[in-house]
Amino acid sequence: MTTLPQTTDKKLGLVIDLDTCVGCHACVVSCKGWNTENYGAPLSDQDAYGADPSGTFLNRVHSYEVTPEVGPAQLIHFPKSCLHCDDAPCVTVCPTGASYKRQEDGIVLVNEDACIGCGLCAWACPYGAREMDQAAGVMKKCTLCVDRIYNENLPEEDRVPSCVRTCPSGARHFGDLGDEASDVSKLVAERGGMDLMPEQGTKPVNKYLPPRPKDVVPEFDILAPYLEPVASTQKGFLSWLDKALEKI
Repeated sequence: MTTLPQTTDKKLGLVIDLDTCVGCHACVVSCKGWNTENYGAPLSDQDAYGADPSGTFLNRVHSYEVTPEVGPAQLIHFPKSCLHCDDAPCVTVCPTGASYKRQEDGIVLVNEDACIGCGLCAWACPYGAREMDQAAGVMKKCTLCVDRIYNENLPEEDRVPSCVRTCPSGARHFGDLGDEASDVSKLVAERGGMDLMPEQGTKPVNKYLPPRPKDVVPEFDILAPYLEPVASTQKGFLSWLDKALEKI
């Protein structure tokens, strides 16, 4: 079995704002594209244009309709990928050491050459964040685009995960959550960032920012004064046009 590092030098991860995510799936598309074209073996698809398509994705977006105690119902878009947990059960169950957590930055990765596709890590992950690539026969998961964030050949603004760089609404943030002075840590503190399923005891690094309560829908009678006509009688050209149309 694989052991976890006692501590890590950094805790690189994502902060996802559920208030601003619009469910456009741009992060899903960019993740699929980047990890198919650059990192490791391509993320395969099966019967992509047939009656029963399936494929491997490292990031997915789920949408839920939520009815709060006060205010109108809200549609919440919930992106989900590997949370790079401090106490990652997917790592400790791996019989070959293919799954491991890096001490230098806390990223959880899979050594595809050592993976035998047994699926134990997928069973151990309470978040369903691992997927078996049917073509490659190995487990795939979010890598935080480790091949981007350390790539000095890229412009500095591109040295973030592909999903973060692509998000049009700025709902995804990347940084060191182990540094209390980092932008992502400040954002979590200010907005009450939360763990996903904390009762599992996995200590996920990634955090979610809760959606803000929405304004109450105004009653129609509040808008009624604004719906009154600007003038009760027409003058000038409009008056002539109105009379002409009445004779038709």
